[in-house]
Amino acid sequence: MALSFRTLVLFFSFVGAACAQTAQRTASEPIPADRIVAVVNDEVVTLHELRTRLDLALVQLKKQGTPLPPRNELEKQMLERLVMDKVQLQIARDTGLRIDDAQLDQALQRIAANNKMSLAQFRDALQKDGILFAKFREEIREEMTLSRVRERDVDSKIIISEGEIDNYLSGDLAKGTATEEYEVAHILLRAPESASPEQIQKLKAKAEQVYERLQKGDDFAQLAASNSDAPDALQGGSLGVRTLDRLPAIFAEVVAKLKDGEVAPMLRSPNGFHIVKLIAKRGGATLPPVQQTRARHILIKVNEVVSEGDAKHKLAGLLDRIKHGEKFEELAKLFSQDGSAPKGGDLGWIYPGDTVPEFERAMSQLQPGEISQPIQSPFGFHLIEVLERRVQDVSADRQRMAARQVLRERKMDEAYQDWLRQARDNAYVELRLEDR
Repeated sequence: MALSFRTLVLFFSFVGAACAQTAQRTASEPIPADRIVAVVNDEVVTLHELRTRLDLALVQLKKQGTPLPPRNELEKQMLERLVMDKVQLQIARDTGLRIDDAQLDQALQRIAANNKMSLAQFRDALQKDGILFAKFREEIREEMTLSRVRERDVDSKIIISEGEIDNYLSGDLAKGTATEEYEVAHILLRAPESASPEQIQKLKAKAEQVYERLQKGDDFAQLAASNSDAPDALQGGSLGVRTLDRLPAIFAEVVAKLKDGEVAPMLRSPNGFHIVKLIAKRGGATLPPVQQTRARHILIKVNEVVSEGDAKHKLAGLLDRIKHGEKFEELAKLFSQDGSAPKGGDLGWIYPGDTVPEFERAMSQLQPGEISQPIQSPFGFHLIEVLERRVQDVSADRQRMAARQVLRERKMDEAYQDWLRQARDNAYVELRLEDR
């Protein structure tokens, strides 16, 4: 799985521009005194944090060519996003989820490589733009933490029944509609889990007002940025290009009936009110081939005798031996605590979804011939080497596996929004933005 934390390659340029913009402003304007604009459980959000995030959002919107919403509207939206980030990071902290320095260093190296730089060059470029590398590093750690807490608390708990797979294979896939692609954007107005009838009515009125503005020709991306409670609001509410089966069911039903550029009437779900726009539709004909990866690994299990630190240290030593010329397969035979050890750790050809998310994510980020740092999974710690990749047509068995993954993706967005709503409702939040 590729890096999923908010477009990190672009994050570098956005941060640089935002810092320059802030520097220009502070050179000619007095700096306002900082104050607390929100309390989230045992932490606070300051005005400085909010304005820093707001400057970054404004730069991002300008780069995308999105008409800028009124600053006060965007300020309220950004504060709510900061609150939601705090809530999720607190959940991660309280449950012991942490991104260690080795994982963080690997992510930073990938970001640098995507910007066609070495890590040292990337650090220098950040410093030239006035960005402290230590601060940037911790921002990336937070983005990775948000991604991992979603994987653990939402994505991993979605269950797909065999009956659902049967229905999918005999329905949309058989008709060919599963391969038609739809570029979709949406606006979500999230309802609290235990919202009163008055709160629901107020939220509905706001959704109707947004819908009316769209009918009059207002820009969808601008309204998404200033009104949507979804994580993709600053991307104009874009869900990207998906087949119908990868859209939440409530969206798929209406999107299939829309024309390019058309906005559907307001939708109601347990999470709140939705406004959906079909940007464009593209036809498709066949189920696409699937990329397979041939990999091998060395597994060291963690138990009462072997601690996490011991396992990582042992694998680090094995990695050093490989770098000095010893063969991966020979070390796997000697040290790996997995059934693949007699085969030199060879796992054969692996389809997407065959392995646990932590293993697949690390494997997908490796190039053929590249070996990972020690990677943790529920089974222990691994060294992973990707040997080669290929693209294959999907067999009947693999069609079922692909269908399972498609159905999981369809449910994930709805499940995540529901989880966010519950997390927000369970937190103590006090907003103080209006206390000027």
